[in-house]
Amino acid sequence: MADKDGNKIAKDYHVEVPFANQGGFHVKGSNSLDWGMKKHLANIFDPKSGNTVMFAFDHGYFMGSTAGLERLDLLIPELLPYVDVLMGTRGALRTCVPPECRKAIALRTTSGSSMLNDDLSHEVIAVDIEDSIRMNADCMAVQTFVGADGQLSSLDNLSRTINAGLRYGIPTMGVVAVGKQMERTDRFFKLATRLLAELGANIIKTYYCENFEEIVSACPVPIVVAGGKKLPEDEALTLAYRSISEGARGLDMGRNIFQSEHPAAMAQAVGKIVHHGFTDKQAFEFYREASHQKNPRLLPAEPGGKKNAAKPYALILFLDRGFRCFPY
Repeated sequence: MADKDGNKIAKDYHVEVPFANQGGFHVKGSNSLDWGMKKHLANIFDPKSGNTVMFAFDHGYFMGSTAGLERLDLLIPELLPYVDVLMGTRGALRTCVPPECRKAIALRTTSGSSMLNDDLSHEVIAVDIEDSIRMNADCMAVQTFVGADGQLSSLDNLSRTINAGLRYGIPTMGVVAVGKQMERTDRFFKLATRLLAELGANIIKTYYCENFEEIVSACPVPIVVAGGKKLPEDEALTLAYRSISEGARGLDMGRNIFQSEHPAAMAQAVGKIVHHGFTDKQAFEFYREASHQKNPRLLPAEPGGKKNAAKPYALILFLDRGFRCFPY
């Protein structure tokens, strides 16, 4: 058994030194992955900015219908032009997202708890690798509960998903949960993010906290910051700005977009910070202007001003009974 006694507190994070094993690929920690994994990660993280705007609408898998997500079929098409990644369940994706959608997919693959349970830390792998392939997922999202009663089973879910993902070329995103037994401190997040990365997760979703630069420096894969509870729009944009300024490679926002009074304008404002270098104050001014327009102006999907045009190529996989064409 590992000895916890005499363990020194880490302090030499060298936050000013860039990640050393970057190679020629823009996603942190992915230089040694094969082409298929890199292709999925390039769908998630913009090659020019290196960042991503994820829109999370998977709350229904344990909360049921919640404010702002009553009608996914109406909300998601409104937001599609302004985000890079859709994070949802296979049920929501299959029923409410148009199949011609060109956005990257972060597929929620674990479940097992609901708001009726006191302890939400016990989940199982609900989506097998074959269905993740059929869904053309760009990454599989696994909830983990470090420090909770369900820690062992959640890390087993993560490890099994990583193993399957490596076998078939699909990245895994480890999601750091917080709850009653888990502190929202830099010490906890340093532990949880590094733990998931060392198990082989390709992306870590976690929360912003003090000393966030140290958490980023100690984690060898990209960190995406969760939006968390609903905040006033200016505060949510400050959260986004601080996260990106201190090394996060993206935001995964749900309630701070779909519970905003103007979801499309808010999604665009977040994108301005993530991809275009806006400050929080500049982004809030943009939000205020865009929210007063009947049809808010379209945020370019790529830095440099190009609009979100359909990409004129596809990936064709030849199978034993023919072929399938996956649009990118």
